[in-house]
Amino acid sequence: MDGVLIASNTSSTMLMLSDLMRGESIGRIVAVQNGSEGRRYITDCDFELIIIDSPLKDETGIEFAISAAEKTTAGIMLMVDAQSIFDVSLKVEEYGVFALPKPISPDFFYQAAKLLTASRKRVLRLEDENQKLQRKIEEIRTVDRAKLILVQVLKMTEPQAQHYIEKQSMDLRQTRLTTAENILRTYER
Repeated sequence: MDGVLIASNTSSTMLMLSDLMRGESIGRIVAVQNGSEGRRYITDCDFELIIIDSPLKDETGIEFAISAAEKTTAGIMLMVDAQSIFDVSLKVEEYGVFALPKPISPDFFYQAAKLLTASRKRVLRLEDENQKLQRKIEEIRTVDRAKLILVQVLKMTEPQAQHYIEKQSMDLRQTRLTTAENILRTYER
C-alpha cells in the first residue's frame, strides 16, 4: 500500500490499528486525532486507505469520511459503535464509505482493508480506461472536424480527406491528431 491515514481520538486504538497495518507493505502511516487535521493531510498527500475510528475529538467522523470520499480516491473505512452501524451506513454508503461495527476483530479488519484496497485499484483502473476512451473520442472528433474542413475548403471527398490526413501523418511521422490540429489551425478562422 502507498499510505494509510488513521484518524482516532484514542492512542490505544491508533496504536492497535497502526500495528495491524504494519504487517502490510505500507509506504507510510499517518495518525491524526481529529477531522480538521485529517482534512489537511488529505489535501497534501495521497492515501490508499483512510481509517476513521468514530468519534473523533472535534466531530463524529462521518463528516470527515464524506469529505475524504469526495476529495480522494482512497478506500475509506469508518468504524462506529455497533448500535449505530445501520444509521451511519445509510449516511455514508452512497459516498463509497465502508462502515464497520466496533469492536472489530483483527481478521475482519484485515479482510475489510483488503477489500477496500482491491476495490480502489479496480476503480482507478476503470478511471484510467475512461480517460483513455475520452482522449480517443476527442481525437476522433478533431480528425472529423479536419476532414470536414478539407471537404468544405479544398472540395475533397470524405475518403480523399481521410486518405490525405493518414498520408500526411505517415509522411510527417506524427499522429493523426497532430495532423488534424495542424489542418484546423491552417483553415479555420
